[in-house]
Amino acid sequence: MSINGKTRVCAIIGDPVEHSLSPVMHNAAFQKLGLNLVYVAFKVTKDGLKDAISGARSLGLRGLNVTMPHKNAVIYYLDEVDSTAKTIGAVNTILNNQEKLVGYNTDGKGAMIALQENGISTEEKKMLLLGAGGAAKAIAFQAAQEVEELVIVNRTSEKAEQLAKMLGKNFGNKVNGRKLSDEVLKQELETTDILVNATSVGMHPSVNSSPVPSDLLHSDLCVMDIIYNPLETKLAKDAKAVGAKVVSGLDMLLYQGAVAFEIWTNCPAPVDVMKKAALDKLAEQGDIH
Repeated sequence: MSINGKTRVCAIIGDPVEHSLSPVMHNAAFQKLGLNLVYVAFKVTKDGLKDAISGARSLGLRGLNVTMPHKNAVIYYLDEVDSTAKTIGAVNTILNNQEKLVGYNTDGKGAMIALQENGISTEEKKMLLLGAGGAAKAIAFQAAQEVEELVIVNRTSEKAEQLAKMLGKNFGNKVNGRKLSDEVLKQELETTDILVNATSVGMHPSVNSSPVPSDLLHSDLCVMDIIYNPLETKLAKDAKAVGAKVVSGLDMLLYQGAVAFEIWTNCPAPVDVMKKAALDKLAEQGDIH
């Protein structure tokens, strides 16, 4: 990679960002296509967010990825927000278009592309979504446009119900919100085609936890856990054990990143190169063997 006076910078901002896979994915993609861009990670605290966005504008950064805890608050410092991000109330990608900062949310598209690329059709399907937080909202927004039925379950039932109500107003299809419990999971999973875990249950270091009792899973399911550390969660292992189709959380990370890459560069993302870079980094960190 050659850095010179014309090199443009893209970055991820958040707290923490030290273990982000985005730098290795995007730098591999920039290098593959011969683009004069470089991608770095900046730790930005809540108190420093306003200054960070002002600095990105002044320094002419080409684009930003935004991770926790800034996906909601960053909206206040942007010039424009696309309709999806505005409805969700969260931005994870920013384009600097001649000092005009435009916000997008690529999480939902990333999740749906991950399913599609693994041979899973969402048409006329029922999806059960676990969680109602930031990533879950983005996935729900996209899924509500594609699936026949969407059920959102969350530990706080009010959040699930509010999200379902908002989506119902926007899309008018069958969207329900319920409180997460084993009984509700048992009822819903009997008729579910696609199960998506958008909670943090099962994430490192709690690798022996799963949001779904293993005896409720069945072979007709497709299971996507958006967690990618560990690369194979307990939920994913349990799903494989009963013969269910499993989609890795790394695929969602990969495809949401690919959508962001295309926003910044107007070039098709070299997805295979990005995936190899991410897997190599995980192997280097000892997260996969």
